[in-house]
Amino acid sequence: MLGTGLGVGMAPIMPGTLGSLWGPPLVWILQAAPLPALVHALIAVAIFLVGIPICARVARQLGTHDPGAVVFDEIAAFPLVFAVTPVTVKSAVLGFVWFRLFDILKPWPARRAERFDGGLGIMLDDQVAAVYASLMLWLTLQVWQ
Repeated sequence: MLGTGLGVGMAPIMPGTLGSLWGPPLVWILQAAPLPALVHALIAVAIFLVGIPICARVARQLGTHDPGAVVFDEIAAFPLVFAVTPVTVKSAVLGFVWFRLFDILKPWPARRAERFDGGLGIMLDDQVAAVYASLMLWLTLQVWQ
């Protein structure tokens, strides 16, 4: 259930996009907790590390390297997307769009990261896309205040 985003990843069309919809609410909940930035960073790392075996297991069960039904990787990327930007309605929409764009395009080194075996490859390319999305989100909000 976690690997498929509570079943959202089983959608017949756009499972990654639909699964990514869980990301901004997750980060909103995390950011609502009055915790130091270091704790938020550690939570993001923990989500990433927990995601490796989760994604690997679902991929094995479905019999493919990186099945579309696995959307935990997309969800787990959002703490990084919003690492330097608070979640608001505007930033949630922009962050979501930037992330999906970079997750689909897979700019260097995302496509290369995808080649790692198992859950690491499934998770890592989305983290790279999240770095790009985070930067573009921050820049967009600086220009579009």
